[in-house]
Amino acid sequence: MLRPLSRPTLAAYAAPALPGAMLLLPLYVHLPALYAGLPGLSLALVGSLLFAARLWDVATDPLAGLLSDRWPTRFGRRRPWLLAGLPLAMLAAWMLFRPGDAAGGWYLLGWTMLLYLGASLIQIPYYAWGAELSGDYDQRTRISGWREAAAVLGTVTAAALPAAFGADTRAGVAALGLVIVLLLPAGVLLAVWRVPDGTAAAPPRPGAAALRGLWRNGPFRRLLLAWLVNGIANGLPAGLVLLYVGHVMAAPDLAGLVLLLYFGAGIAAVPLWLRLARRYGKHRVWCGAMLWNCAVFVFVPLLGAGDAPLFLVISVLTGLCLGADLALPPAMQADVIDLDAARQRQDRAGLFFALWGMATKLALAAAIGIAFPLLDLAGFSPAGGNGPGALFVLAALYAWLPVAGKLVAVALVWRWPITRARQQRLRRLAARRRP
Repeated sequence: MLRPLSRPTLAAYAAPALPGAMLLLPLYVHLPALYAGLPGLSLALVGSLLFAARLWDVATDPLAGLLSDRWPTRFGRRRPWLLAGLPLAMLAAWMLFRPGDAAGGWYLLGWTMLLYLGASLIQIPYYAWGAELSGDYDQRTRISGWREAAAVLGTVTAAALPAAFGADTRAGVAALGLVIVLLLPAGVLLAVWRVPDGTAAAPPRPGAAALRGLWRNGPFRRLLLAWLVNGIANGLPAGLVLLYVGHVMAAPDLAGLVLLLYFGAGIAAVPLWLRLARRYGKHRVWCGAMLWNCAVFVFVPLLGAGDAPLFLVISVLTGLCLGADLALPPAMQADVIDLDAARQRQDRAGLFFALWGMATKLALAAAIGIAFPLLDLAGFSPAGGNGPGALFVLAALYAWLPVAGKLVAVALVWRWPITRARQQRLRRLAARRRP
C-alpha cells in the first residue's frame, strides 16, 4: 500500500471544492429570480439565456480536459490551469452577483459564459489532479471523500447565506459573491502551494484511434451510464423538493430544515462510507447505499400533510446515502482511468473527468426536462389549487421515478469488474508500459 496522504494535504486539496460549489449553485437557485426582477428582463428570457450559457459550458468541458492533459508544464500538469481559470471565475462572479439596474440580457449571458469557462478551467483539471494524487485503491476513496464533503458544505453555505437576508435577494446574492471572491483564491492557492503534483503516464495522443480506445473501455461506458442515470435520479428530487414540501406536505417553511438535515447527514456519513469501502469495496458499498436509499425513499409518495416529522426522518436517512453517492463514484472513475492508461499507454484523466462532468450537467438538465412537462400534463400549478391526481404525479416524480433510476444504476454497477486486486494489477501494468 502506498504511503497515505496526510490530513493537512487532504484538507488543502479539498479547499477549492467549497467555494467551487458556492460558485455554481446560485446560477440555478438565486440568479433567475434576481435577474428576472431587473428592468427589461423576464423569467422566460432569463431562462433562455442561462440555458444558452449551459450549452457553452458543456462544450468547454472537453476543451479544459484536453488542455490540461496535453500540455504539462514544469509547474505540474494541473496546477497552471487552476490558476488560469481563477481570475476569470472571480471577475465573472463579482460582476454577475452584483448587477446594476442597467444590466440586461447580454450582460447576463456574457458574464455567465465567462463564469462557466473559468469554472471549467478550474474544476476539470482539479478532479483529474485528485485521481492522480494516489494510485492506491483505498486512498482514492479518501481523496474524493474529503473533496466531496467540502463541496457539500459549500452547497449548504451557498443556499443558506442569501436566505439570511430575507426578502432582499439582491443583497444576499451580493454577499455571496463577495464571499466567493474571497474564498476561491484562498482555496485554489492553498491547493497549488501545499498539494503535490500527481503521477501520470504519457500525454494523450490525438486521433480517431485514441478515441476509439476510449469508447472500447467497457467499464468506462458502464460507469458513465450509471453516473448519468443516478444523476437524473438525484436531480429529480433536487429540482422538485420545494414543490413537494410546499404542496404535498403543505409545509413550505419546512424546506430549509429539510435541506439542512439532508446535506448535514451527507457530510456526517462520509467517514462511514470510506470505512465500509475499504472493507467491502467501492462498488459494493455504493450499490448498498443506493438500495438503502430506495428502500427508504419509496414510502415518500404515501405521505401527506401532517407527516412532516416522518418526512424529516426520511430526509436524514436518505441524506446519509448522499455521502456514498458523492465520494465513491469519483474514486471508481479514477480506477477506470487506470484501465485506459494500461491499455493505451497515455494519461487522459482530464478528458475522462470532462466527459463525466458533461454527463452530470446533462443529467441535471434531463431531470428538469422530464419533470416539468409531465407536471404540466398532469395539470399541476405552482400557484396551488391542485387536485389529488396532480399531487400524486408530483410525489411520484419526486420519489418513485428516482427509485427506478437508482435501481437501474445498481444493475449497471452490481458486477463491477475493477476490484481492488485488478486495480493494483492495472497500476503495475501501466507502470511497466510507461515510456
